[in-house]
Amino acid sequence: MPDLDPSFAVLPDPPMLHLLLPKWLTARARSAQGEKGRGVRFAILGFVGFLFWAFIFGVLYRLLTYFRGVEEIGQLLAGKLLGLILLGFTSILLLSNVITALSSFFLAKDLDMLVAAPVDWLRLYGAKLLETVLASSWMVLIVSVPMFTAYGLVYDGGLGFPFLVLAMLIPLFIIPAVVGSAVTLTLVNIFPARRTRDILSVVAVLTAGGIVLLFRLIRPERLARPEGFRSLIDFISVLRTPTSPLLPSEWVQKSTMGFLNGEPDWLSLYLLWTTAAAAAVLGALLHRRLYLDGFSKAQESAQKFVKGGGMMAWLSDTFLSPFGTLKRELILKELRVFFRDTTQWSQLILLAVLVVVYVFNIKYLPLRGEGITFFLVNVVPFLNLVLAGFVLASIAARFIFPAVSLEGRTLWLLRSSPMQVRDLLWAKFWVGTTPLLVLALAIVGVTNYMLQVSMFMFFVSVASITLLTFALSGLAIGFGTIFPQFETENAAQIPTSFGGLLYMMMSVVVIGCVVILEARPVYVYLSAKAFGTVADSSEMVIGFGAAALLCVAATIVPIRMALTRLEAVER
Repeated sequence: MPDLDPSFAVLPDPPMLHLLLPKWLTARARSAQGEKGRGVRFAILGFVGFLFWAFIFGVLYRLLTYFRGVEEIGQLLAGKLLGLILLGFTSILLLSNVITALSSFFLAKDLDMLVAAPVDWLRLYGAKLLETVLASSWMVLIVSVPMFTAYGLVYDGGLGFPFLVLAMLIPLFIIPAVVGSAVTLTLVNIFPARRTRDILSVVAVLTAGGIVLLFRLIRPERLARPEGFRSLIDFISVLRTPTSPLLPSEWVQKSTMGFLNGEPDWLSLYLLWTTAAAAAVLGALLHRRLYLDGFSKAQESAQKFVKGGGMMAWLSDTFLSPFGTLKRELILKELRVFFRDTTQWSQLILLAVLVVVYVFNIKYLPLRGEGITFFLVNVVPFLNLVLAGFVLASIAARFIFPAVSLEGRTLWLLRSSPMQVRDLLWAKFWVGTTPLLVLALAIVGVTNYMLQVSMFMFFVSVASITLLTFALSGLAIGFGTIFPQFETENAAQIPTSFGGLLYMMMSVVVIGCVVILEARPVYVYLSAKAFGTVADSSEMVIGFGAAALLCVAATIVPIRMALTRLEAVER
C-alpha cells in the first residue's frame, strides 16, 4: 500500500483567536468606512457618553462621600450599596449571556463552516465563549468604569486599585457567560426543533420568577427604616450580613472594600478565579457532550402558527377605522408581527413582574411616622419620576427601539411601494407609545395614590410622565432608525447594540434634565405651602415650560432625523 502524502495526513487545526479573526476584520472594515456623518455620530456619542459617566460618577461620589463621613456604619453602607449594584450586574449578565449564546453558538452564520471544518471542539468552544463574553458584557463594563472610579477616589484606592478591578471583572464576566451558555445549550437540546422563540420565552419566565425571589429575599426596604430594628446592633448586623454569600458579586464586593480599607481579601479573589476556572471546565465538558446534537436540532425549521384575526378585525372596526386604510393596515401589521413573535410578547411577562416589584417596594417606603414632614412626603413622589422614567426607558429600548430593525430585508419592499416613509415611522411610533403611555400613567397614578401626595404633585407627576413617555418613545424610534441592525441574528440583541447604548445614555440625560428643570418650581411651591407664603409664578412657568420644551424637542427632533435616514435608503 503506497504511503499517503503528508500534506493530506495532517489536518489544519487553527488556534482559537484565528477563529475570531473574520469578525475582527469585519468590525475593522466597518469602522474604516468613510460613511457620511460618521464623525458627527461619534461626536454625539462622546458627548452623551461623557454626560452619562459624569452623572453616574457624580451621584456615587456624593453618596460615598457622605457615607465615609458617617462613623461606624458608613463603610458598611458603602459595601452594601456596592453589593446590591453588583448583584444587579450579575443578573443582567446572566440573562444577556443566555440570549447572546443562542446566537453565537447556534445561529451565527459562520457556524455552518466552523462545525464542518477540522477545528478542535475545545477551541471552537473557547472562541464562541469569548465572543459571547465580549458581546454581552461590554455595556456592564462601561457602566462599571465610573462606579469603581468613584469608589477608588473616595476611599483612596491608589494606583493598584484599577488592576484589582480588572482582576475581579474578568472572572465576574466569565462565570455568567459559562452558565448562560450551558443553560442555552440545555434548552436547545430539550426542544425538538429550532424553537428559539420558545427558548427565550422560557428564559423570560425564569428570569421573572428569579427577580421576584431576589427582591423578596434581599428585602431592601429594611435598610430604609433603621427604627424598625430593636437596636443599633441589629441594624449593623443586617449591614454586615452578605447580600448573596454564594454569588460572585459578593466576592467582588468583599475584595473591593477589603482593598480600599487596607485589608485585602485574597480569599474572595481566589474564589472568583477558581470558580471561573471550574465553570469553564464543566462548561467545556457539557459542550463536548451536547453541542453537536443541539446544533443539529437547531438547524431544523421552526414552526409557524398564524391564528385567526377576530381580535384584529374587532380592533380595526372599533378603534382604527377613522385613520384610513393605509394607516390602519400599518398599525395592524405592527400588532400582528408583535404577537406572532414569541420573543416579543413573552417579554410582557417579565415586564409585568418588574412593574409589580416596583409598585410593591414603593408601598413600603417609610413616609409615615415621626420626623416625616409635608415637604418630604411630596418630594419623594417627585423623585419617583426618575425611577419611573428609567423603567419606561428600559421598556422602550426593548420594544420600540428595535421596531425599524425588525423589518430586516423586507424594508426594500416597503420603500419600493408608493407608501410614504412618514406613515410607516409614525405607525411604529404610535403602536409603541400608546401602551407605554397607559403603563406610565398607571404606574404614576398607583404609586401617587399609595403615597397620598397632594393634588399639585399629582398633576405635576402625571404631566411630567406623559411628556417623558413621548420623549423616550421619540428617542427610541430615532436612534433605532439611525443605528439599525437589519442583519441581526437575534432580535433580543438589538437593544444591546451601539445605538441601544447611545439611546439609554440620552434617555438618562433627558430624564435628569427634566427633573433638574422641574426641581426649582416644585421646591418653590412646596416651600410656599409649608411656610404659608406666596409662590413665585414666574419661576414655575420658566421651569415647567423649559421641561416641556425639552420633551417636545426630544420627541420631534429624533423622528425627523429618522425620516431623513429612512428616505436615504435606496428603493
